[in-house]
Amino acid sequence: MEIFQWLNDQLLRMEWLAYLVQLLVEEVFGLSMSSRLGGSLHFFIYDVIKIFILLSVLIFSISWVQSYFPPERTRKILGGMRGLRANLVGALLGTVTPFCSCSSIPLFIGFTSSGLPLGVTFSFLISSPLVDLASMILLAGVFNWSIAIAYVVVGIVLAVLGGTLIGRARMEGYVESFVTQHKALDLPQEQLSPGDRMRYAREQVAEIIQRVWLYILIGVGIGAAIHNWIPQDLISALIGRDNWWSVPLAALLGVPMYADIFGTLPIAEALVGKGVGLGTVLAFMMAVTALSLPSLIMLKKVVKAPLLALFFAIVVIGIMLIGYLFNSFAYLFL
Repeated sequence: MEIFQWLNDQLLRMEWLAYLVQLLVEEVFGLSMSSRLGGSLHFFIYDVIKIFILLSVLIFSISWVQSYFPPERTRKILGGMRGLRANLVGALLGTVTPFCSCSSIPLFIGFTSSGLPLGVTFSFLISSPLVDLASMILLAGVFNWSIAIAYVVVGIVLAVLGGTLIGRARMEGYVESFVTQHKALDLPQEQLSPGDRMRYAREQVAEIIQRVWLYILIGVGIGAAIHNWIPQDLISALIGRDNWWSVPLAALLGVPMYADIFGTLPIAEALVGKGVGLGTVLAFMMAVTALSLPSLIMLKKVVKAPLLALFFAIVVIGIMLIGYLFNSFAYLFL
């Protein structure tokens, strides 16, 4: 256990990096770590470097795995399954095909046009932006492994239950006709060499970094401000763990935003440090990643209002229940 803890501290939390940044702040910039400016500068530099290092390594590794699960193969795996097992496999495949909420929509169209059950495609649609291996490892680096594993488990449960409920609602008629009438091509599986997979993984790292770098900088900046400049009393009054409205407020505040979990993690870290409930913070993160306004607008183009409303209601209620659950049992994780 001591070796595991040491590896976790050095490889994920990067305590060595925190020490080097502390030397930079104190010796080079001449600022005290106990001052607001010094603490903010340390938080910003340390989190930005740590997230970019972890993100690059994780996306490269996960993209290598993802190269074995292109959309056609994912569709074929799901095509022969029905019922709860299909929803579970759809949710699990979402964890190894890490797409943001907007880029998941074209896959939703492809899966639906291929004749996959509607509930299964929604299980994938919920899971893909919400839960992936990179988010689990980054959560472990910011918080701990128990929180990271619990987050993944409840995210998969939400995806399975959400897809199952939508499937049983029999709302296939509320999918736009152009989706169901467009038949996906049954293309042969391309055989990739190790060099091809290496190149694909590098391209994915560059593409994702290019897409999220601004959100990371903004998220870390907000986190640094919360951590060192906003009074704890003010935060507690608004979304403190003792306020019943904190979870639904956090979930609703997350919907208008559009960011990956990589940009919301620094904000979550700062909020927990200010005494905000763990469940409130996780509800905010889940709403940002699974229910962003741009993704809802895109989804409205392919499904009709009743189905979109059912999807939104199921996911937002599920997120709030998860938030209250984590707030009630936070002592088990922190």
